[in-house]
Amino acid sequence: MDVRNVMSTDVASIETRDTLQAAAAKMAEINVGSLPVLRDGRLAGIVTDRDIVVRAIARGDAPDTAVADAMSEGVVTLTPDMSVDEAAHLMSDKQIRRLYVVDEDRLVGVVSLGDLAVDAETEEAGETLREISKD
Repeated sequence: MDVRNVMSTDVASIETRDTLQAAAAKMAEINVGSLPVLRDGRLAGIVTDRDIVVRAIARGDAPDTAVADAMSEGVVTLTPDMSVDEAAHLMSDKQIRRLYVVDEDRLVGVVSLGDLAVDAETEEAGETLREISKD
C-alpha cells in the first residue's frame, strides 16, 4: 500500500518569515508540538515547541523573531508513491514518529505512526514504535 492511501492531507504549516510567537500560537491552537515550515510553498524545515524554547528563548530571541531563525532544516521526507513499509522503516531508522510527504518539494501530506497503525499492517506499526522508543 502506498503512503498516499494513509497520509493526512490537511497539514497545518507556517512560513519562514512568520514569527516564533505566531508559530507557538498556532501550535497551541491546534494542539501540536511541531509545524512544517514553508518557503514559497516548498518545505524548508520544521519548527518544534522545543526549538522555540531551547534554541530561541534560551538565547534571548524576541517573540517577533522569524521562524527561519529557530527551525531545523534537513527534514526527512517521503513521496506519495512510497510504500507504507518504506515509511515504517524510515521512521524506525531515523527514530521519528511522523514524516512529511512531498511532491517536487511541495508539502502534500503527513504520515504518522498512528496512520500506519490504522492501516492493516498493525504489526509493522507496533514494531516501528518499539524501534523508535529504544534508547
